[in-house]
Amino acid sequence: MEKKDRYIFAAVFSHEPDGIAVEFPDLPGCLTCGKDELEALRMAEEALAGHILTIEEQGWPVPEPTSVRKIRAGEGQTIVLVAADMPLVREAARNRAVKKTLTIPQWLDELAREKDVNFSLVLQEALKERLRVSSGRRRTK
Repeated sequence: MEKKDRYIFAAVFSHEPDGIAVEFPDLPGCLTCGKDELEALRMAEEALAGHILTIEEQGWPVPEPTSVRKIRAGEGQTIVLVAADMPLVREAARNRAVKKTLTIPQWLDELAREKDVNFSLVLQEALKERLRVSSGRRRTK
């Protein structure tokens, strides 16, 4: 499956008295909303990128977008093209924090807490040193 750097899909903005609902006809379940056009667009970009990232992570094909000329707006609706720039989204996902459960002796835990040790930071530093890396990028062999 080829991953593109940029996807553009048509979204339907439904203007309601209390805000704007957003849906993507080509991506069932990709829904969001905003209180005004600017917020709705920002939320639509975020929803689209997150939805596509999930599709990619599952190994599913990203559907081809329907031409904006083929999508009809109903009363109170506007068709808006929304873009998702995936390189930044993928990088942010790679760097998101993941929770790990570990075990250390009680005396060590007590001493570290007394010294206000940041356990996450210490573990990250130790892993980077052990793996001989300085950033989140994997070394290639």
